[in-house]
Amino acid sequence: MSSDMLMTIGHSNHDLPTLIELLRRNGVSAVADVRSIPASQFAPHFNRKSLEPALRESGMKYVFLGEELGARTDDTTCYVDGRVQYGRLAQTRKFRQGIERLTKGAVTERIAIMCTEGEPLNCHRTVLVSRVLAEGGATIHHIHGDGRVESHDSAMERLMAKFGLSEPELFRSPAERLDEALSRQEERIAYVKQDAPDDRTADV
Repeated sequence: MSSDMLMTIGHSNHDLPTLIELLRRNGVSAVADVRSIPASQFAPHFNRKSLEPALRESGMKYVFLGEELGARTDDTTCYVDGRVQYGRLAQTRKFRQGIERLTKGAVTERIAIMCTEGEPLNCHRTVLVSRVLAEGGATIHHIHGDGRVESHDSAMERLMAKFGLSEPELFRSPAERLDEALSRQEERIAYVKQDAPDDRTADV
């Protein structure tokens, strides 16, 4: 695995030693936390004040990028009817700065982009952050809770299959079918403000 490859991981309901072992097994030297709120009610050991020192004790660096790359942006221009629009969020200056920090950091560190969801496809770290990184030429792999490591291309194939879009079509390219799959998954997982009609809270 090259040093400029990025990985992603969801802390899910792991205990802290399990997460650290998954990171170690994949040669991760730094964790980029992209949760908008770096805290967990159901798993307080993943609160930033607990996680950051635990990672450092294990020889890994920690950086919080939730302000730049979190799913719950404060930028009101990124919302339509209370729901975050990933395309708009990806164009903001702050988001672009976060992507640039990851790209530069990956030259010297093996970085794991960390969020909450265990399944990569159910998280903005894959549907938004990894998409932008991949479009910029980055190589990304997703660490699953059982230890499996999946390439981003494989994850995108799974996503297209999820929506019945994996078979070739006469009038649409694979890229166009992938765009549709990503758009449909975004509709399912994008953050919705609590006072909006649809009060889903997926993806921190």
